[in-house]
Amino acid sequence: MPLEATMMIIDNSEYMRNGDYTPSRFDAQSDAVNTIFQTKIDSNPENTVGLMTMAHKGPEVLVTHSKDLGQIIKGIHTATPKIGGLIDIPTAINIAQLALKHRENKNLRQRIVVFVGSPLQGTGADEREMVKLAKKLKKNNVAIDFISFGDGIEEGESSVLKSFVDNATSGDNSHLVSVPPGPHLLSDFVLSSPILSEDRGIPPGAMPGAAGPSGSAGANNFEFGVDPSLDPELAMALRMSMAEEQARQAAEDQARQAATNASASTEPADDAADIDEDALLQQAIAMSEGRDVDMGEEQGDDDEMDEEEAIARAIEMSMKQNQGEQKKQ
Repeated sequence: MPLEATMMIIDNSEYMRNGDYTPSRFDAQSDAVNTIFQTKIDSNPENTVGLMTMAHKGPEVLVTHSKDLGQIIKGIHTATPKIGGLIDIPTAINIAQLALKHRENKNLRQRIVVFVGSPLQGTGADEREMVKLAKKLKKNNVAIDFISFGDGIEEGESSVLKSFVDNATSGDNSHLVSVPPGPHLLSDFVLSSPILSEDRGIPPGAMPGAAGPSGSAGANNFEFGVDPSLDPELAMALRMSMAEEQARQAAEDQARQAATNASASTEPADDAADIDEDALLQQAIAMSEGRDVDMGEEQGDDDEMDEEEAIARAIEMSMKQNQGEQKKQ
């Protein structure tokens, strides 16, 4: 399990009042903060977590390195009435890096988790300045994770946060997670994302939908949209149901293929039978016609023989009469 000191930077700008996340952006963010804290401390009792804001009148550290969940909850309550203004990401990251530098246990690795729920403003929207800051973090061995949601989700191919993470990552230790609005919980997305995979004992490469340092997390990253670690019984039931459905479809395909093959094999047999019947019929007709012809020829010969015999008998009778008359004379 990782041994880390983590500083969480939350978004307390005016955009956090929106209700596109349940129950509101700020409350959903607060729930995710508690989830990250609990996961980090459960991963290793030596881990510490801090909390700070980056809007209102300016970035402010609420909790330094602590292992007490009560301190984090108190910090969230302190930030609740301070919702307003615009975020200042670069200044907040520099302050978080300074706070991590003064951690008590120098053996703890450094990590910053930034919640971005509003559009990038000022220097934070300048990709060149952000990349310069990312390289500084990489040089100082500080890992960083961005959780973008709401108006913090950047559209298009050019993403400032993506470029920041790509330049800050070292050994795939930094991530960008984009959470779209919906009825789901922001904390569930964070828990199932690569950000907490190592703390949960899951290799980052084995996380569903983990395709490098930057990416988006969602319910579709899991099979059937259910995290097996959160509800193993439901995931198993859905997996068994899918297996049964696949088996049924395979049986139907095999039956359909067998029927197709059977119909294809009977067609040539029917054609052969038709050919045999036609050949036999033609042969019978030919034989019948041949007999009739032969019989006609034999009858003609008989008629010719009868005429010849009649002529011969007439000649013979005529000769006999002539001979009888000659004898009488």
